[in-house]
Order: sequence, then structure tokens, then C-alpha cells
Amino acid sequence: MAGHSQWANRKHRKQRQDNKRGKIFGKLSKKIISAARRSGGDPEKNTELRNIIERAQGYNMPKENIKRAIQKGTGELPGVTYEDITYEGYGPGGIAVMVDVTTDNTNRSISEIRKIFEDHEGNVGERGCVSYQFKRCGYITVDVEDVDEMELFELAVEAGAKDVEKVDSEFQVITGVDEFSDVKQAIEAAGIEMNIAEVTQIPQTTVPVDDKASKKVIKLLETLEDHDDVQQVYSNFEMDEEAMKRSEAMSA
Repeated sequence: MAGHSQWANRKHRKQRQDNKRGKIFGKLSKKIISAARRSGGDPEKNTELRNIIERAQGYNMPKENIKRAIQKGTGELPGVTYEDITYEGYGPGGIAVMVDVTTDNTNRSISEIRKIFEDHEGNVGERGCVSYQFKRCGYITVDVEDVDEMELFELAVEAGAKDVEKVDSEFQVITGVDEFSDVKQAIEAAGIEMNIAEVTQIPQTTVPVDDKASKKVIKLLETLEDHDDVQQVYSNFEMDEEAMKRSEAMSA
């Protein structure tokens, strides 16, 4: 879990910077369009759409942008048809990597994603080659200084959370996908600030990464994250905190 927490925190810092350039809005719009096209535009009846909208709101995406994306997905407004695909593969040091993509051109996407893997000493594998190592969950983090552990535990579990665990300076709240929104709203209603709140893939086992491979791992994951079609990148690496900081400094 520590590796997941390290990458999640780093990823969210970078996405907040991307938000200033509007890049994250474009990615989220495509995902909203895809979810609304597949299961309808009512977030109360479409759990996937509701979770994506809440993610978009977390980045302060304008309500009008969200509404317009939903209307494109339902056909009320003209728009491009997007497809959701998850690619699986391996990175430096044998780490497992999953990449969620939303694209209007699958041939282009797989070609470009495969090249990114190959350029960073990795390779794309067959469907199912690494997904068994991950579990899709709701994931929320809160600074330990912001809330009493028992208060957070009782609040989260009552709202449907599966577990609350202290990891370093954060509490990590794990939920089912369907329960994520209820737990997030309960924490918000209590006035507790969240660092991260998202539906993600959490690795069930991890692969230690040494100093030699750490920079290569971070560079691969960052390059994948920067691709316009990529929504989320998940990995099961486990890296020493100091190695993470050094890799972060070198890739800055």
C-alpha cells in the first residue's frame, strides 16, 4: 500500500498543476462522455458517472463543462464517441502496470502506449496478465492531524467503508466502488479535508524497486500519465521514501 500511497500523492500534485493548463479537464470530459454514453446521464443511476463527476469537482471543473460532456455522451449535443480500454504490462524491475485509456482511436492509442512502454524498458502484455494483482476500490486519504482516528473510523464504517488504516502521516480509507460516494460525502459533511478521494486499483502484492530502477519506473509512469488518452495509471511498485524523493528531483 505504501507504494500506492506514494504514487497517488505524487500524481495528484502533478494533476493539480495540469489543472492550471486545462489538460485534466479534457481528460475528464472524455471520461464523462464515455460513462454517460454507456449507462445514461443521470449520476444517481450511473455509479461510474457519479464517481467521475465527483473526481471532476475535486479539480474544480466548471459545472457547465460537466453538463456539456454529459449531454455529448447522451446524444443531446454532437460529440465524438470514446471507448474505454485498460492496457496491462510490465515496467522496469518487473513491476506490474495498468493503464486506463479513453480514446476515439484504439489503433493510435495502443501503438503510442506500446511505444512508451518499450522506450522505458517495459512491455505491454495480454489482457489479464497483471490485473489479477489489483483490486478496484474507493480510496480516501486524510492527514492524521486533521481528525481523531476513532472518529474517522466510526464515521467511515457507518457510511459503508471497509477499512481505515494509519499509514505514516495519513489515514487511508478503503471502500467498495458502489460505497465510495456515500463514504466521501459523509467525510465531507463532517468537515474533514481529504487529500485524495478516488476510485482506483490497489495492488494486492508489491514489487520492491531499488535505486537503479526507481528513476526508470517514475519516468515510465509519468510519461504514461501525460498521454492525452490516459485517465489513470496503476502500479504495484514499492519504493523507499528517499528513493522516491531522489527520483522526483531527477525528473523535475
